[in-house]
Parts: sequence; C-alpha cells; structure tokens
Amino acid sequence: MAVRTQWTVEHACSHQAVHDLSNRPADKRAGFARWLAGRDCTDCWKAARDADTESKEEWLAAKRAEEQQAAVEWAKQFDMPQLEGPEKALAWGERSRHHLMTSAHTSLVVEDSWDEAELEEKARSITRAGWWIDQRDAEGTDLLELLGAAGGDDRGTENPFR
Repeated sequence: MAVRTQWTVEHACSHQAVHDLSNRPADKRAGFARWLAGRDCTDCWKAARDADTESKEEWLAAKRAEEQQAAVEWAKQFDMPQLEGPEKALAWGERSRHHLMTSAHTSLVVEDSWDEAELEEKARSITRAGWWIDQRDAEGTDLLELLGAAGGDDRGTENPFR
C-alpha cells in the first residue's frame, strides 16, 4: 500500500480543500498537510493578499497626495518655477525637488553657513522635472555640486545663463 497523495485539509479559515501532494516525498506529505491546516485556503489567502495590496495602494496614494500638496505649497512659497517635461513626470519631479531642497536646506543652510537665497536661486535655474527625479536619492549636501553639473537642457527656457 502506497502513501496517499491526495489529502483533504481543513484550513484555518474553516474551508476544506483537497491537495495533491504527489510532488512531495512520501515521508513529508503528512507534515505538509498539517502545515497547510494551520493556514488559510488558497482563495482566502488570495483575498487577504489582494485586500492588503489595496490598502497599501490607498495608503501610498494618500501619502503621495500629501507629499504633492506640501511640494506645491513649498514651490509657491519660495517662488520656484514650474517644472517642464512629460505630464506624468511633473508631479514626481516636484516631490523630488521638494525633498532634495528640504534636505539641502537642513544640511547646507541650517547646519552649515550657505546662503539660503543663493541656494534657492541656483535651484530655480533647473526646471526639467527629469533632472530632479534623477537626483531623488542624492544627499542634500551634494546639491550644490549637482546643480553646478546640470547641463543646459536641464535649465529653463527663461534661464539667463543659457
């Protein structure tokens, strides 16, 4: 008599399911069936995962909206120019610029002795959203060097340095 391959398991969610365990060694099937019994069935697991994904997506959308609002208010307060680029990159670019400028302000102006107005003026010259997105992982202390290295394509059409 061979060790069975089909196991009827009552899952933690109280659903029963038949599992084909023929792909497992015969001496591992009973233990795996017990392990399965301590878990939700596939349908319940997928439903919980999908619900969790939806809540994460909702949380992320709310977080991005909050960050976007802060970036827009900051740009208005500090008279930053509108960014240029593809529509789908503009909001991301604004959030990236705000994050990097906030970090740079802390490290260069508050903790060092850099002139705030000069930092802002240099930042105003970069209007390509993609440039700010590309710098999103940069340290605030690196911003001055990055701004100096920016090419002509990264600078706005109204830039007097062109």
